[in-house]
Amino acid sequence: MVSEITPQGSKSPPPAVLASANPAAPAPQAAEIKVPAAPKVVAPKPVAIQFDPAKAQQNLAAAVNLLNEQMVSTKRGLGFSFDNATNGPVIKVSNTNTGEVIRQIPTADVLHMAHKIDELKGILYNKVA
Repeated sequence: MVSEITPQGSKSPPPAVLASANPAAPAPQAAEIKVPAAPKVVAPKPVAIQFDPAKAQQNLAAAVNLLNEQMVSTKRGLGFSFDNATNGPVIKVSNTNTGEVIRQIPTADVLHMAHKIDELKGILYNKVA
């Protein structure tokens, strides 16, 4: 085995020359490279997506009701609702004995602020202007 690192000042032939000098080694052959034909680009077929917001709202309300029924049946103080102003879910953890709300996500203050911002939308952003 010949090292590619040689001491400075020593003049030895490059490894390619050494490999070609070895008669027992088979000569490397150039591999044929096949270039594929130009790829065919096909546009996807259009898909008709139908979205009914009223039906989505009904499905969401049904899911929230189902979750609440399951929480009542397991006697856990966990309640789910949907807030229209924030367009998001509201989760309440309450004491089952007293009904006191222990934790609410998002908090009541955040929901109150979101409702006030919703009322101010017309003042902050005017489509006419």
